[in-house]
Amino acid sequence: MEPNTLLEAQIDEAGVSRAGLAAHVNQAGRGRGLCLRYEHTAVARWLKGQRPRGQVPDLICEVLGDRLRRAVSLDDIGMAGQGGHPPAQGCSLTGFVERATALWRSDEQQRPHVVAAPAVTGTTAVMPVWEWENPPEDADVSRTGPTRVSMADIATLRAARAHYELMYRRAGGIATRSRIVGFLNAETAPLLRGGYSDAMGRQLHRATGGLVAVAGICAYDSDAHGLAQRYFHQALRLAKASGDRGLGGYVIALLVNQSLFLADYRQSVAFAEAALRAAGSDITPALAADLHAMQAKAYAHLGDGGSALKSVRRAESEAERIRPGQEPDETGYVQPGLVNVQVAEALLSLGDLSAAREHATAAVRTPAHDRGRVHRLAMLTTIELRQGEADRAAVTAAEMAERARGMESQRLRDRLRSVREHLVASGSTDAERAAELIDGSLRVPL
Repeated sequence: MEPNTLLEAQIDEAGVSRAGLAAHVNQAGRGRGLCLRYEHTAVARWLKGQRPRGQVPDLICEVLGDRLRRAVSLDDIGMAGQGGHPPAQGCSLTGFVERATALWRSDEQQRPHVVAAPAVTGTTAVMPVWEWENPPEDADVSRTGPTRVSMADIATLRAARAHYELMYRRAGGIATRSRIVGFLNAETAPLLRGGYSDAMGRQLHRATGGLVAVAGICAYDSDAHGLAQRYFHQALRLAKASGDRGLGGYVIALLVNQSLFLADYRQSVAFAEAALRAAGSDITPALAADLHAMQAKAYAHLGDGGSALKSVRRAESEAERIRPGQEPDETGYVQPGLVNVQVAEALLSLGDLSAAREHATAAVRTPAHDRGRVHRLAMLTTIELRQGEADRAAVTAAEMAERARGMESQRLRDRLRSVREHLVASGSTDAERAAELIDGSLRVPL
């Protein structure tokens, strides 16, 4: 059950409280001979995705329509389907835009039922990927609107994506999320509702997709997994509207990474395979390398050593083909050394500590932005501890703690806590000092 952001947007626009809406619905029901006793708690359930029975959805439309002085449909309030708020993939592109922008608004307002929503599983999680991979395509994405979208607008969105991605890498997703969501509401939503030709619209949807994907990364980094998933699904729909298969493959890579974190390893393998299959020749060496490396990690967790090593070889082969300047902006995260640390994690899961350390050491020796370097140092520390070299691990961990200082990232905090626990368990005096340094980094409030 997903939060009904469309209903929330209509209630906000109508300027009515939850208790007020319930009272007006009760009153409208009496006009139809119904005895209703709804209170604000019922409206809260509707906002969480529950669909009321009988004539009540029609009554909600009637009440909101009277206050807004226009017709309000079941689709407008997210209750057109029997299951409550339908996913954005199952509607027209125009309907998708309204649902997407309603989510951005709810996120900016920090609505608890949106921010704290859990990630969906099963068919609901798989359908957006299936719909991206399969026909029909969007034949025409043009739209009439109050303002014409120009190439200057597209350039602004692209620059914003690069800006917020850099901010995320330096400061973390928690600090960046509110800023990028504010930009989506203030600058991006009006453009999507503007006027544009099919050609301009495809560029607009592509630029927006890249920006929304970063918003999803920031939500993931903030531990808001349901929200992150919805942003990734939005980005996937935008990628389809743009006609850019490579962008869609990149978004699926983000879903693969989230599935790995949530320990859904079979889904990780399946999603990565879908991206590699459907993106075809549009997939770049960097993205292919990352997808194969993540598959290796998933197979390793599943205990399938043969498939894991096969994916490792494919990842390494693709990594050798990466050429700087020939990759889209989105795959810039696949920096030299990334595949090494991914492979090291897979080999660690398989119990090959020697090979894992070789890859982790190579990753640490390769220049990277601070966030990536923290993860690489954490992996090397973990391997050194597993090999019984606590004093050496303490030195590595001390550098990791210093690099992480000031970053507002739940994922990094989780990583630091895990490393700290293993350091303390080693019983080494140097390791205990390194643990104290990690404590200093963790004291930075989020």
